[in-house]
Amino acid sequence: MRAWAVVENGAPLQEIELPTPEPKGTEVLIAVTHCGVCHSDLHIWDGYYDLGGGKHMSLKDRGVVLPLAMGHEVVGRVAKLGPDAKGVKVGDLRIVFPWVGCGTCEKCVAEEDNMCLTPRSIGVYQNGGYGTHVVAPHPRHLVDPGSLDPAVAATYACSGITVYSAIRKAMPLPPHEAIVVVGAGGLGLNAIAVLKALKHQNIVVVDISAEKRDAALTAGATKAVDGSGDGAEVTKRIIDAAGGPVLAVVDLVNGTQTARAAFDALRKGGKLIQVGLFGGELTLPLPLMAIRALTVQGSYVGNPKELRELVKLAQDGSLPALPVATVPQREAYAALMRLKDGKVTGRLVLRAEAA
Repeated sequence: MRAWAVVENGAPLQEIELPTPEPKGTEVLIAVTHCGVCHSDLHIWDGYYDLGGGKHMSLKDRGVVLPLAMGHEVVGRVAKLGPDAKGVKVGDLRIVFPWVGCGTCEKCVAEEDNMCLTPRSIGVYQNGGYGTHVVAPHPRHLVDPGSLDPAVAATYACSGITVYSAIRKAMPLPPHEAIVVVGAGGLGLNAIAVLKALKHQNIVVVDISAEKRDAALTAGATKAVDGSGDGAEVTKRIIDAAGGPVLAVVDLVNGTQTARAAFDALRKGGKLIQVGLFGGELTLPLPLMAIRALTVQGSYVGNPKELRELVKLAQDGSLPALPVATVPQREAYAALMRLKDGKVTGRLVLRAEAA
């Protein structure tokens, strides 16, 4: 198989040849047709997460091994089945659930694979969609996109289920109650689409980019707030736009400044759902946590059940399609750099030559 891989952290991706995997047991070999370019790919490419206070978490120390073909938003065709794989056939087009674990622990058996303590995520701990082939450990990790645009369907494997899972943690909320979404990139636009599909009527979006704020309003956001400048100023803008302190913020950036501004915008009983991996740290006033009954909760991608629910929403016509632009798979590094430079509205999706 061919791959556009991270060979050295922070260096250009290299086109390399790797052995094409042979599926064993329940495994399914997928020939990649489409793969989204996700912001978390930039952290894998860098080789670390910023923990704030000058501290980094090395991905090498977490078990990420180079060379690595990144890419976890994968759609492809079944190329070969392991001897125990049932329910799909060669040629079937499928979305690949990437956040796989050991397959045998209590969480994996309950289809909460993303919470497994020994993750084997596609595009992180094993080669992903920046290569020509990926391996799904079991047919249950494959979802039929039906008539959906495969480029859009690919984004549901990360961007889609990430926001869907986070929004579910913020709910229930009355439809008229303001929910704040921080970040109006690919995740933010997907969040707007999911909230609209769930019939929510009051969506306040925060971003530093005027272009992305405009895109959010076009996508159906109720109001768009400028996220640039001092954190206290941003908090005031959020509260003004929402008509008062809010019950829920989904922070898709999750940096030091966005987390603080979001936390300070919460009212009694409010929830801050932290999703993004921008990095930094948050110091919390502990008495206020109790007095105001606040919740700060992390949300890590989603599980196979949530992916199926999300795809059904899309197939039923309830979920507006995220704006995507496809680029040839061989241009993976250029696409990654466009994302790094903040020049992407919506999502870039790599397209295999044969797709």
